Amino acid sequence: MKINSAEFVISNSDVAKCPKDKIPEYAFIGRSNVGKSSLINMLTDRKSLAKTSGKPGKTQLINHFIINNNWFLVDLPGYGYAKVSKSAKKVFQKFITAYFSKRTQLVSAFVLVDCRHEPQKIDLEFMQWLGENQIPFSIIFTKADKLSKNKLPIQINDYIKEMLKYWEEMPNYFITSSSSGLGKEEVLNYIEGINSQLKNS
Repeated sequence: MKINSAEFVISNSDVAKCPKDKIPEYAFIGRSNVGKSSLINMLTDRKSLAKTSGKPGKTQLINHFIINNNWFLVDLPGYGYAKVSKSAKKVFQKFITAYFSKRTQLVSAFVLVDCRHEPQKIDLEFMQWLGENQIPFSIIFTKADKLSKNKLPIQINDYIKEMLKYWEEMPNYFITSSSSGLGKEEVLNYIEGINSQLKNS
C-alpha cells in the first residue's frame, strides 16, 4: 500500500465524538515510550503527523488520522510509566476501555512492544483483555534496530515462548524499526489486505 494522503481529523476523550464515517479503523496502542509516534510517522511517510516527545505519555487523547481517504489510523494514549497522576490514568483507562468496547468501526488493534525488553506484565494483561473481549489485534515489535542481528531473534523467540503460556497460538506479529523502515511494507500490506476483504464481503 502506498500512502498518498494522511491527515489529522480530530482529538478527543469521548468515544461518542469519534468520526461517524463507516470506514475501517486501526488503533495503535502501547506502553509510554514504546516509539508509537515514530512508528506512525514512519508508516505514513510524514515527519510529524503524530507528535513525538522525549517525555513519555505525550498522547493523552484519541487521535484520528484519515489515510488515503479510506481508512482511519487511531493513535491511542500510552499506558504505564507515563508521568501523569493516578486520577488522569484512570480517565485514560476509562476512555481506552470505552473506545475498544464501543467503537464498531474498529477492525484491528496493534499493540506495540519494545523488543529490547522482557515481556511486561502490563502488556500481557492488556493483550489478555483484548482476547477476552474478542478484539482482533496484532503485535508490533518496535526498535528492532537497537538490537544486534543475533540478539533480535532471541528476544522475539523469548517473547513468543512467554505468549504461548497464555495463548493457544502466537498472535500475528510484525518486527519494525522506525529509523530503518523495517516492517513498514508488511504492516501496510496487512492493513490493505483486510481493507480489500472488507470491500469484497
